[in-house]
Amino acid sequence: MKAILRILIGFIFIVSGFVKAVDVVGFSFKLEEYFSPAVFNIPFLEKQAIILAVIVVVFELVFGFFLLIKTQLKFTLSMLIALCVFFAFLTFYSAYFNVVTDCGCFGDALKMEPWQSFWKDIILLFGLLLVYFLYRNDFNEPEEKTKFKKYLSAFAFLSMVFVINWGITHEPVIDFRDYKIGTDLNAEKQKIEKDPSEFKSFYSIKNEKTGEVKEVNQDDYVNEKKYWEEGSPWIIEEGKTTSKLIKQGYASEIAKFKPETAEGADLTDEILKAPKAILIFSYDPKNANINILAQAEAKLSQQKKALVLGVSTDPNTFKTINNAMMDGTAIKTIARSNPFVLTLEKGKIVDKRSAEDYIKQKN
Repeated sequence: MKAILRILIGFIFIVSGFVKAVDVVGFSFKLEEYFSPAVFNIPFLEKQAIILAVIVVVFELVFGFFLLIKTQLKFTLSMLIALCVFFAFLTFYSAYFNVVTDCGCFGDALKMEPWQSFWKDIILLFGLLLVYFLYRNDFNEPEEKTKFKKYLSAFAFLSMVFVINWGITHEPVIDFRDYKIGTDLNAEKQKIEKDPSEFKSFYSIKNEKTGEVKEVNQDDYVNEKKYWEEGSPWIIEEGKTTSKLIKQGYASEIAKFKPETAEGADLTDEILKAPKAILIFSYDPKNANINILAQAEAKLSQQKKALVLGVSTDPNTFKTINNAMMDGTAIKTIARSNPFVLTLEKGKIVDKRSAEDYIKQKN
């Protein structure tokens, strides 16, 4: 029984580490959210997000693997318990203050709401403590070191290095995102339109006579005459109106795909109807490699039979091709490098790669 529990928990940590390892850049974006002024306000750590992301991923994979093969058991369990406590704190903070909607625990492979993430961490923590208790008598026993364990460990280590490095320098080995190659953005847009999410406004209202404060949704506010009739003691508190999800429709990051001109004209339909569209993205133009950007632009300028656009957060990013604007966070769901090139044919993704890889690609 205790061996099954140990293997199960070790496997969970390996899976969690692996889905983050294949897209460690995406996980670093999630850490940036935690370090942002809106959450923990630790701006100097935002620049170190990719390094910290790699450390966390390696931590999960290495100690999850150690737990699986039952090596350095006491130290391994202690480290995993510490990691679980740390993540439980982060997910509780996210859930309680509603500041990060997805912790990124399982990358883009499995989206979890903040409270789900928190309780997942609590269950894992309880499981680790139970394994620690069950194996406490084995901690001082001499460990058997076989050639199989050594070869397996070497293979796992090399695989981990390859997967993480490939995800940073190219694209994820396995793409769990909505923008994977083969995705038809037109079809996804239609699904979103047929099954939209529904939101309602909630007003914070205060009774000026009694001091009572309560929250009512827009429908109840309109239907209850006492809240708004002449002479009513109820007033809407300024700056406290919120919008809440009432019905979850078809969920896709593609809902945020909306390149616009600097004047605000929507270019989405033009892009998705084009026989071929090549878009170069930059979510952080100020820190993009100027040489890579220039070389990619030069190559894109030669594409006479394609709709070519430069999409960024700055209308003056691209010098030789037309500029389009898009939210930086939305761009990050598409681009894992800065800059990045996406190729569409009638709205279907046929190629995606870093601008550096695009330059090297033969036409």
